[in-house]
Amino acid sequence: QVQLVESGGGLVQAGGSLRLSCAASGRTFNMYAMGWFRQAPGKEREFVAAITRSGNTTDYRDSVKGRFTISRDNAKNTVYLQMNSLKLEDTAVYYCYTGRNGRDYWGQGTQVTVSS
Repeated sequence: QVQLVESGGGLVQAGGSLRLSCAASGRTFNMYAMGWFRQAPGKEREFVAAITRSGNTTDYRDSVKGRFTISRDNAKNTVYLQMNSLKLEDTAVYYCYTGRNGRDYWGQGTQVTVSS
């Protein structure tokens, strides 16, 4: 069983920055890739970014490339999402994700609201 707890969301003006954190339980954090997804009102949940277990390889959806950075600290069992140059369309609930042994694990989500 894995528990994921996100933090760091909030209200920010367009062009501003936020850093999301996701703390994971357990002692096998460094064995699994991690990801961030988001879901805006009335829309489906969508992929935002992912990072391999070592942190050497990352992937992003096109609309956030160059603005968002995913990273991880395996010593702290934590994955981060640094979000810069935020846009109105980045407003959503952001979820931390990992898949292990055929099961999906999600955090409870953290709200990010970008205002004009």
